[in-house]
Amino acid sequence: MLELQVSPTMKIHPTIVYDENGWALADTGMPGSAPAIRELAGAAGIGKLPLRHIILTHQDIDHVGGLPAFLAEEDEMPTVYAHEDDKGAINGTQPMIKVTPERLAGLLEQLPEAVRVQFEQTFLHPSRPNVERTIADGETLPIAGGLTVIHTPGHTPGHVCLYHLPSKTLIAGDAMIVENGELQGPRPAVTPDMEQALLSLKKLAAYDIAAVICYHGGFYQGSANERIAVLADQP
Repeated sequence: MLELQVSPTMKIHPTIVYDENGWALADTGMPGSAPAIRELAGAAGIGKLPLRHIILTHQDIDHVGGLPAFLAEEDEMPTVYAHEDDKGAINGTQPMIKVTPERLAGLLEQLPEAVRVQFEQTFLHPSRPNVERTIADGETLPIAGGLTVIHTPGHTPGHVCLYHLPSKTLIAGDAMIVENGELQGPRPAVTPDMEQALLSLKKLAAYDIAAVICYHGGFYQGSANERIAVLADQP
């Protein structure tokens, strides 16, 4: 789990898994985050291993914003994965569901010119699809001992969690958050379909979860399955 302070009020936790063949990154941060993520990944021990895979848990800007720099800077293009239901937004063929054109324009105006141009070329005027490989509920990717995809819609239509089999760790994306040390459900203000999001949490009962990494809030360890069951039963 990486920890990246992207603004005075926002800290995010992209996650890496790796083996002798290379490393995989789950989520890419805000636009401009790529250099900091690379530095943190190096400090975590990947050495000179190549970036082989980028798995996007969903379409939100704070998860996909760093993608353009990773695609531009790698000697060998990493494979980008996302669920079919968010692929269009990530490829730039459909609008992102939570960002109006006016709000997006305002966000882009705040970026350094090089970062803004990269973002626009990748998501607004793409020359090629960004997502090379769609992922489906229940499939296990042969990455770092096995990453099982769990489709957990609600926060976005194509939101996924990833279950790392060897460590029994759930990479939860925004399906849940950690707040004041406690595992909580998704934030209602940025979750268009809370009913579906809570229903999605019930699917996690099928997995023996020793630890959870939430993109917002970070690491949670304890009786994860019991806590998630409580969250899923909220009215």
